[in-house]
Amino acid sequence: MSGTTTAAALRRRAAGAGANRWVVLVVLCVSLLLVAVDATVLHVAVPAVTEDLKPGAVELLWIVDAYPLVCASLLILFGTLGDRIGRRRVLLLGYTLFGVASAMAAFAHDAHLLIVARALLGVGGAMIMPATLSILRQVFPDRRERALAIGVWSAVAAVGAAVGPLLGGFLLEHFWWGSVFLVNIPLMLVSLPVGRILLPESKGDGKGPWDVAGALTAAAGLFAVVLGVKRLGAGELGAATLVPLAAGIVLLVLFVRRQRRREHPLLDLRMFSRPAFSTSVGCIVLAMLALVGLELIAAQYLQLVLGLSPLETGLRLVPLTFAAMAAGLAGARMLRRFGPRRMVSLGFCLTAGAVVLLTAMGGEDNAPLLLGGFVLLGFGLETTLFGAYESMLSEAPQDQAGGAAAIGETSYQLGAGIGIALLGSVMNAAYAPGLSEVPGVPASASAAAAHSLGEAYEVAARLGGPAGEALRLAARHSFVHGLHVTLLVSAGLLLAGAAMALRLPRLMHCDPEETFSGPASGASAAQAGSAAPSGPESATSPGKDPSAPASGTTAEASPGPGLGGTPTRMPAQRGSRGSGVKV
Repeated sequence: MSGTTTAAALRRRAAGAGANRWVVLVVLCVSLLLVAVDATVLHVAVPAVTEDLKPGAVELLWIVDAYPLVCASLLILFGTLGDRIGRRRVLLLGYTLFGVASAMAAFAHDAHLLIVARALLGVGGAMIMPATLSILRQVFPDRRERALAIGVWSAVAAVGAAVGPLLGGFLLEHFWWGSVFLVNIPLMLVSLPVGRILLPESKGDGKGPWDVAGALTAAAGLFAVVLGVKRLGAGELGAATLVPLAAGIVLLVLFVRRQRRREHPLLDLRMFSRPAFSTSVGCIVLAMLALVGLELIAAQYLQLVLGLSPLETGLRLVPLTFAAMAAGLAGARMLRRFGPRRMVSLGFCLTAGAVVLLTAMGGEDNAPLLLGGFVLLGFGLETTLFGAYESMLSEAPQDQAGGAAAIGETSYQLGAGIGIALLGSVMNAAYAPGLSEVPGVPASASAAAAHSLGEAYEVAARLGGPAGEALRLAARHSFVHGLHVTLLVSAGLLLAGAAMALRLPRLMHCDPEETFSGPASGASAAQAGSAAPSGPESATSPGKDPSAPASGTTAEASPGPGLGGTPTRMPAQRGSRGSGVKV
């Protein structure tokens, strides 16, 4: 058996740790499903929570936002901690905390206890999310198999986000609001022993002490930035928004400077010098920035303009979820066929096309248009995110997998928060002027109606008569106009993302040590190497530099991505890390 084959077999054996890697994928997907469902399941329970616990406006805001705020701020801390002490260990601790916090939330007797429970759920989620991706990186060393696994992983995430409101609605119809949290406990009781038995342990190289001060600085900085961005998205521009935003930026700058000075940094920021890694992170941020705000605006359009019920609104958005699932499951095949560059660019362009198509929405219901637009939107978005996540995770060193996964998830959260703030501001700027001079409507009523479409309807109902009806019609017209402007801005951002994605590798680079798994001898390997020059990309092919190394030899190349061979043919010998030979 050749050295390459032996190394691949040893890596597969170590990765699987005696367990079938596809069974491990199922366990990881169940973990992800719980976190994804919990992120959205509370949305439908807010009215019942408000009626029972009677929280104030600020308390209600923290009940909703405590989970995503804490989760986003601690992703880097627990992602890098998993690299240090073991990713499975952090994941199992996350399971335990998630179950305990779910019980606390289910039986919370006042708003403050529910806020604490939601914050602890965020801590558990921050332990679970990066650990699932980093363990997946470990148990699937073959990039082609890993791409398929990431596709399944991302499809499960889409299912969880869609199932959350539906599950919450079902439970609220039959039980009390605490049941939306209680459902987590039996699943965690199963996941904890199964994960302990089946999941392999993995960690980084463990060089140097873990940078506790750096981890806390990153957590505080991210918490402040995400808090500021969320308040900005709510239209608040006062000191309570700008101070945490500025403080968070300062703390993150200090964190970056600290990591650059340390011999053994918490995060190896040199990963960002790799074009594939930094571009993938940028694509994740831009995709979420362009689209998350649209989800909120689309929900308002369906309910307030078209007059659909919450259930009907959810059903209209189901095709988007199914399209995202299909893109996740087909992502591995598309990545092999098109490569990261074309796949991510195509995803951005499809999504931009869907957004432009949706500008045809008006004041009347057009179900076929919405169906087509949402299907394209879901498929294009998931294609973009799949290609970006897969490229980012594959480009990161294996001993930094937890940190890389945390960076990806943090980018997702930040992009979503910035998108709500940016597109919300664009929407308000386009919506408000249309209500400045409505015949028969007092200036004070017009000013109140300019805050949102829902508030405009309330003002119109209080006014009544012709003036109220005129205000209602003007608000609907202005909202549709603002929606069109916002869609066009989003399309521009998506096209900018398509241009950014051109920096990704053209081909799906597979490390020869990881992909060559078939039985072979040294002779057969040599034959494979000698046969390679007959291909169209051989060293003697027209248009190729004759000084380039022949296929089957080790070649030095710059450490950037995209220099490897195609995903279906492998060189006979392994080159240096980050380099490879086209065959």
